[in-house]
This record gives sequence, C-alpha cells and structure tokens, in this order.
Amino acid sequence: RAGLRSGSGHVDYGQAPTPMTVIRLATPADTHALGLRLASVVKPGDVIALTGGLGSGKTSLARGLLQGLGLQEEAPSPSFAIVQPYDRPETRIPVLHVDLYRIDDRAEMEELGIDDAADAVLVVEWPERAGGNYWPDALLLSLSIDNDGGRSLTAQVPTAWKARWPLQ
Repeated sequence: RAGLRSGSGHVDYGQAPTPMTVIRLATPADTHALGLRLASVVKPGDVIALTGGLGSGKTSLARGLLQGLGLQEEAPSPSFAIVQPYDRPETRIPVLHVDLYRIDDRAEMEELGIDDAADAVLVVEWPERAGGNYWPDALLLSLSIDNDGGRSLTAQVPTAWKARWPLQ
C-alpha cells in the first residue's frame, strides 16, 4: 500500500506555495489504486493536473480514475487524440482526459474546447504546456520515478480540494 507523509514545499505551476503531501507508490498497481481512490471523491468541474516525465505514471493514474468511475475497458492514452472524452453510461460522471504533450502554443488550447467542461472532470496530462496557472484550482499531482523504479507523487492541494485530501 502507498505510504503517506506530509511536508511543505512548492511546485512551480504558477500557484503560491501550499502544503504538500508526498505519497510513495512502490508499484504500478499502487499508482492505479490511487486513481481508483481519487474516483471516489471527484465531482463535475474538478480539474486534476498530472505532471511528470515520460513513463512516470500519469496515464496509469488516469486509467485508475476512469476505472473507478465505471469505465470497463482500458482507457487509451490520449496522446494522439489530445482530448479523449468519456460520458454516461461509460463513466458515472463525464470525464475529459487530455494530453497536452503535443501542444506547442497556448493559443492552441482554445481549439480543444475544454474550457466549457464545467459538467465534467478534467484530467490533464502535461498541464504546463498550457502555461502557468491555466487551471488555478486544479489538484496538481506531480509524479517522479525513484531510483528503485517506484514512483513518488507530490500533491499540491488547492482550497477546493482540502476537505477531500489526503485520500483514505
């Protein structure tokens, strides 16, 4: 099971420094399980921003979230499509899974149509491509690969998420 420890610090995503939570994810199954737990607390209008290098577990976490919201099949990575939508009855609430890796200019964001997603959960991989502070109320989850191959997740928790974090 993932270990939890609290600390403080800052992830440079254009937000003011806030208390951090660091979660150790020893295996890919732990990363997926965190996504499952996250599904129990998300609501329409939430934004979850996932940062980290290639292979750090962003899509695995998103797949766990989508499974926890009822998706039966494995979710494809949205790298090619950029925006992969899920709606009822596929998931209990609508979700837009977005991968901004191929976005080079913030102006391209308008073309994606994700600004009008108030009735959906927005899961964004590579949010830094949108420019700092594009989603100021997002739950920012930063994944890194540890020396032993496990992952560390650092959560920057905005006010809108404080009553729901840390996950149980």
